[in-house]
Amino acid sequence: MKTNPDITPALDPTYWLDHHGDYLYRYALTRVRDAAVAEDLLQETLLAAINAYQDHEGRSSERTWLVGIMRHKIVDYFRRLARTPEFQMSSDEGSEDVNWFEQTGAWRGHWREYQAPVSWPVDAIALLESKEFWETLERCLSCLSPQMAAAFTLREIEGLNSDEICEILGITSSNLWVLLHRSRAKLRYLLEAEWFRGHRSAKSVTDKKQLPVKGSDFPPEFTLRAFAA
Repeated sequence: MKTNPDITPALDPTYWLDHHGDYLYRYALTRVRDAAVAEDLLQETLLAAINAYQDHEGRSSERTWLVGIMRHKIVDYFRRLARTPEFQMSSDEGSEDVNWFEQTGAWRGHWREYQAPVSWPVDAIALLESKEFWETLERCLSCLSPQMAAAFTLREIEGLNSDEICEILGITSSNLWVLLHRSRAKLRYLLEAEWFRGHRSAKSVTDKKQLPVKGSDFPPEFTLRAFAA
């Protein structure tokens, strides 16, 4: 049955919420790690979709179109967050946790004995399909400072380039390099402490609320190379 291209389908935000709301909420939650913020972003996305509905020409699926709007809302959120005093003062938070190398003596510049990376003797594909691993990663991400978490999220999860991230966060390329290096190193350490070495880190990563995440909430191009400091 052919449809008349001149007839505009009826606008039905309830349908969007029923069929795409959960996916969009989890998409936002994975990136902002705050349930209240994720709910606000979902509402903003649906409102923006209502206003832009006439511009949707059907070149992509409805979900893809809604995710595109959501991505813009997430970027706007990080841009607003980056302008807050709390965010701007957080760059050095936890920097002592990523001092992985000996600072003095004959072994200066070498890994400290208990902080050296360990081999991850696992099947990478099986690991990335493990629900428990993604829940562990989410808890570890919550331990990063706001600046490190934002930089890592925008680069490794949203896939933005350096220039885009620097503009959003209002930082220099050198600042971004430091943030990404520190975030990857700390995430690797926390993952090794909780997952690969089989024990909790000294600074527990279970103090914060656990979010219901799974591998499909992350982009398909997200791999273990994201943790290479």
